[in-house]
Amino acid sequence: MADFIVRIAAVLIFFSIVFGALRLIIGKTLMDRVVAIDMLTVVSIALVTLYAHLSGRFVYIDVALVYGLLSFLAVLAIARFLEKGP
Repeated sequence: MADFIVRIAAVLIFFSIVFGALRLIIGKTLMDRVVAIDMLTVVSIALVTLYAHLSGRFVYIDVALVYGLLSFLAVLAIARFLEKGP
């Protein structure tokens, strides 16, 4: 049963990557692309944690936490830059 749930999670992560890449490519505004990149980082964090679960090496969860923090700070920096204008 757990193997089935892991496969469903992998399929959902794959579809999230596809839809996020599509939004990144066909995004009309810069904010659409920023949101798509932020979504792709969240999906990659989910991918890292799924790999940590499958491999049994839970040190990768720490990597995912640090990556999430850096992603959050990057989105804040981009939002601050876009608020002031180029």
